[in-house]
Amino acid sequence: MLSLVLTILFVHIAIYLVNTIGAATIDALVWHLYLKLPTSTSRNARAANLKKREVVQLKREMNSTSSQDEFAKWAKLRRRHDKSVEEYEALNKKISSQKTSFDWSVKSARWLSTNGLKLFLQFWYSKTPVFALPPGWFPYYVEWILSFPRAPLGSVSVQVWNNVCATAVVFFGEFIGGVLVRIMTATSTTTKEKVSVAVDGENKKEL
Repeated sequence: MLSLVLTILFVHIAIYLVNTIGAATIDALVWHLYLKLPTSTSRNARAANLKKREVVQLKREMNSTSSQDEFAKWAKLRRRHDKSVEEYEALNKKISSQKTSFDWSVKSARWLSTNGLKLFLQFWYSKTPVFALPPGWFPYYVEWILSFPRAPLGSVSVQVWNNVCATAVVFFGEFIGGVLVRIMTATSTTTKEKVSVAVDGENKKEL
């Protein structure tokens, strides 16, 4: 089982990833993955896609058919088109309702596993020391601050450790992001220089 130290750290990493990537992006990805599973929702989604293609195809056939010269064929296509549109709208309405329920479940699960878990840990372990400080290493006022508000004196409280983890995760996240941006920029610049050199070489050969 994970220690309290690592549990709080991983919770803050998860919160940072959600805030960085974006809740809407994560919800869309989870929904896309959910549609890959063999569920009634995924079957309805596939049926809606097929029905949409059918509606588009019938619309094209109607547009290429004269309503005056080929009225019987056009009227038949119109009836099939209207029926397909009605079926597609019914399926789409059902999927929208299922997606609303799914989004609510995902949002609830995401909150419970991140911010909800953080609040629970702060409440449940408010009197539990996350780890003890070496005796005599820090003056009294530092020990008091680190144990604030309810942990034993001479230890680090869960609230203080939460703040430390939150600050550290944001710092290292921004640091790693900055390094990656510099690497990508340097790679892009190198690629452009190579292309430029290659183009100049070809132009010299032609001359």
